[in-house]
Amino acid sequence: MKTAIATVSISGTLQEKLEAISAAGFDGIEIFEQDFIAHDGGPREVGQMVRDHGLEIFLFQPFRDFEGLPEPLRHRALRRAEHKFELMRELGTRDMLVCSSVHPEALGGIDRMADDFAALGELAAGYDVRVGFEALAWGRHVWDHRDAWEVVRRADHPNVGLILDSFHTLARKIDPDTIRRVPGDKIFYVQLADAPAIDMDLLYWSRHFRNMPGEGDLDVTGFMRAVMATGYDGPASLEIFNDQFRGGPTRTIARDGYRSLVALMDDVRRSEPGLEDKIDEIPARVAVDGVEFIEFAAQGTEAEALKTLLTTLGFRMSGRHRNKLLEVWRQGDIRILINSETTGFAASTWTARGTNVCDIGLKVADAASTVTRARALGADTFSQPVGPGELDIPAIRGLGGSVLHFVDASSGLSEVWDVEFEPAEDMSNRDAGLASIDHVAQTMEYDEMLSWALFYTTLFDMQKAPMVDVIDPDGLVRSQAIASRARPDGKGLKVTLNGAETHRTLAGDFLTHGFGASVQHVALRTDDMLKTAAALADLGFDPLPMPANYYADLEARFDLSPEFLERLRSANILYDEDANGAFLQLYSRPFAGGMFFEILERRNGYAGFGAANAPFRIAAQKRFGRVKGMPDL
Repeated sequence: MKTAIATVSISGTLQEKLEAISAAGFDGIEIFEQDFIAHDGGPREVGQMVRDHGLEIFLFQPFRDFEGLPEPLRHRALRRAEHKFELMRELGTRDMLVCSSVHPEALGGIDRMADDFAALGELAAGYDVRVGFEALAWGRHVWDHRDAWEVVRRADHPNVGLILDSFHTLARKIDPDTIRRVPGDKIFYVQLADAPAIDMDLLYWSRHFRNMPGEGDLDVTGFMRAVMATGYDGPASLEIFNDQFRGGPTRTIARDGYRSLVALMDDVRRSEPGLEDKIDEIPARVAVDGVEFIEFAAQGTEAEALKTLLTTLGFRMSGRHRNKLLEVWRQGDIRILINSETTGFAASTWTARGTNVCDIGLKVADAASTVTRARALGADTFSQPVGPGELDIPAIRGLGGSVLHFVDASSGLSEVWDVEFEPAEDMSNRDAGLASIDHVAQTMEYDEMLSWALFYTTLFDMQKAPMVDVIDPDGLVRSQAIASRARPDGKGLKVTLNGAETHRTLAGDFLTHGFGASVQHVALRTDDMLKTAAALADLGFDPLPMPANYYADLEARFDLSPEFLERLRSANILYDEDANGAFLQLYSRPFAGGMFFEILERRNGYAGFGAANAPFRIAAQKRFGRVKGMPDL
């Protein structure tokens, strides 16, 4: 199935848009009239420029306020359409979108509108072009695709068909399965857009808050299933109006659009019978079994400081790489790698950012299939030279240029620890009860959050939690958790995406001084926080100190025994609870430019991330940061 995107969906000049759309992998475009008019070349030149980028022009749009007009407005509209048909012939495109009228003088009546479209179809036939009628959700007389189809049906002209837009149908809460009644050969074109569930004026909602399929709350998959069930075989195209996208990086938005379409059509193929020959098959969304390793790039005194911190957390060095300055530190199911190489990828990230998490390894069932799906979704693969006796572990680029490696047991990649590493002599027993990696927290600019949420939810079998506001003393941070779907074995991957709107916040400061590093903290899970806290104290761990005011507030908010509250206070443990269970948190002090470790215990069914504690934790961390107003050296 061919893919397309309306040029209005992304920022830039027409030339910049075409370059980005082509690079993203699309087959063609809808050329938005405003983009054409603003360009300083004629229609033949524009058409050739599009084709030079390996693209087709699938649709010219929009043609407004046509049907139901009284004379002489009707005659003028037909003459205006004829002018557009001449333009389309020079551009080299066959289909034009006619959106339902909002003209104040437009008259109602299905038969009147059908007669108008029959006349328009006859005019279009002379230019060998077609016209498609789209019901705008705020149209004056037609705002439902069922009414638009009735106009097309009564017009009964081969050059007149229906254009469907998921936003207009779903925003009006019209059952998309009603589309199944339309003959597929009379659907000329399909436009797709998602949107967050917001109660507002339909026109304003459409013009400012559309986003890519999978980024919002509309049932775009159900809509496209119904479309494909009709036998439709035209392009799947994006038409997105979004203020953030209009000012965003052109190539990133185009790439996100392509990724969203590929994932959507894969979902449709898997859920709607009989589409095997119409939609290309790619591997299914990947179920992640957990985090195999977290790799830090660190050198010199920074590497030694990190090792000291890990020692106080109860980790021990369990192995050294046979060929590289690369150590494995282990506790429970947690592997933390410290890469001190002076050449290669890790070294380059250390040079640019200092100590940072440069690589995350994920446990999957099939590493090769994971990369195949990632590549189909437009992700960039990663590789570097493999040394003697080393395994070639598949990988892709992640947030901030970091790397995601994929490790499976079926191809022997999980044996990497025995194949590439020699056991270390440090066999001391300093275990503090840390069992596994609970989640990884990644920090980014707020404008990047939709993009990276889409990255995770289209590649992996994960779902989004509602976005929450985290209050920093110096601004607001948006946070969204993305987690593997509930599994009986409890395994999976959890990532929190934290979007900074100002660099004065803790998250924003980390972005500024980490030069784009992505992972700000790693959360380590224990089954007994009080026991772990005692073990950490014996190991010399320095927790993030919390003020007495915090524990006084806990006493007022929750029914905690004095003894339990005192144990929390003395160990600097934070506490939260909900209807399902309780949550205990303990933090390290900031290190290496603002990174930190979190230790946590989830009791019973608590599934959150302690959002209620975030403002107090951030304030405590900022007491260890740079003094406000002090210039960087």
